[in-house]
Amino acid sequence: MRVALFVTCFNDALYPRTGQAVVRLLERLGHTVAFPAAQTCCGQMHVNTGYYREAVPLARRWTEVFSPYDVVVSPSPSCVGTVRESYARIAARTGDTGLARAAVEAGPHLYELSEFLVDVLEVTDVGAYFPHRVTYHPTCHSLRGLHVGDRPYRLLRAVKGLTLTDLPGAEECCGFGGTFALKNAEVSVAIGADKARHARGTGAEVLCALDNSCLTHVGGILSRQRSGMRVLHLAEILAGSEEGGTA
Repeated sequence: MRVALFVTCFNDALYPRTGQAVVRLLERLGHTVAFPAAQTCCGQMHVNTGYYREAVPLARRWTEVFSPYDVVVSPSPSCVGTVRESYARIAARTGDTGLARAAVEAGPHLYELSEFLVDVLEVTDVGAYFPHRVTYHPTCHSLRGLHVGDRPYRLLRAVKGLTLTDLPGAEECCGFGGTFALKNAEVSVAIGADKARHARGTGAEVLCALDNSCLTHVGGILSRQRSGMRVLHLAEILAGSEEGGTA
């Protein structure tokens, strides 16, 4: 099985440790992971703001770069959702039949990390060790877009040493929403402050999620509040081990 990492431009630029954690985790589970250096932005920002035609070259490039691989794994539900759901819509809006075919072929081979671990590899105990108190925020794209359900919870509960605490109002948006945070900054911060308050109230040391963009938003608020609470992507927690240390 030829596995490729779709790291996403956000992670590549700001959170490279998340991509490294995905590779380290999958290699520990016995898989060789390729990193196609030609990958670029999937076009999510363009699609979300209505620039469908401008997103076409990015969508075409994504399908070309990742078409040789049997499986593509990504640590970003929002970008996975863009490829699975938005590429067909872009193709329909622009009349691009070639992209439409490529989108149909690409979707079934692309997985968010927790989907790949639980559904494809059929594993929840990945041999992780993380001796900390953690609370989990289900991001909107993972919850309502990909419907990952309890997969992340199952993976976290199997981590040795980890104590998982429930997050009040867990299914409420964190307020980021991509360009929403820029266009509606005051509302975005207010929503994020509620999420940060709930997270602090759990007494957890770490707030975990599947989207680093959402963790950036809430993490920034927690940092300004000097809460002492860290934010970490699920991949970084799962990649931790007694032998290799923790994130």
